[in-house]
Amino acid sequence: MREVHLITVGALKDTNLEFLENDYLKRLTLFKFSIHELKAHSEDLNKEAKEVIKKLNDIGKASSRKIVLLEERGKKFSSPKFSEWFNDFLENHDPIIFIIGGAAGHGKEVLDLPHASLSLSEMTFPHKIARLLLIEQIYRAETIIKGHPYHK
Repeated sequence: MREVHLITVGALKDTNLEFLENDYLKRLTLFKFSIHELKAHSEDLNKEAKEVIKKLNDIGKASSRKIVLLEERGKKFSSPKFSEWFNDFLENHDPIIFIIGGAAGHGKEVLDLPHASLSLSEMTFPHKIARLLLIEQIYRAETIIKGHPYHK
């Protein structure tokens, strides 16, 4: 089964957001989805980058994985276009790894890694909300791929 991973600097400590996140995660069926929460280091981007790279190495070989950074300058999609893009990644790469940085963003070592970067909006969101939005959009992409009416 294909794998999708989300590496996030900082933990989700809001039970309401956790409930919503878990609801979407239970619905995913096309791939295995794993979340890896890393310790935030008081906006020390070098320490956070080292932890992200260590986790990337734990997940899989560099040759087969596709790394996607969430960042404000990333590519923006409509939900149907994101679904096409995501489906292409699913068909051609395993695993796909999304990375949400800490409050100060991504360290230089991490910024040099991605195969793609993604922006959820021109607006700025707390990382906890960005995480939930990404998971919802991944679920929405799956429903579009499967022809399910959720998107309408």
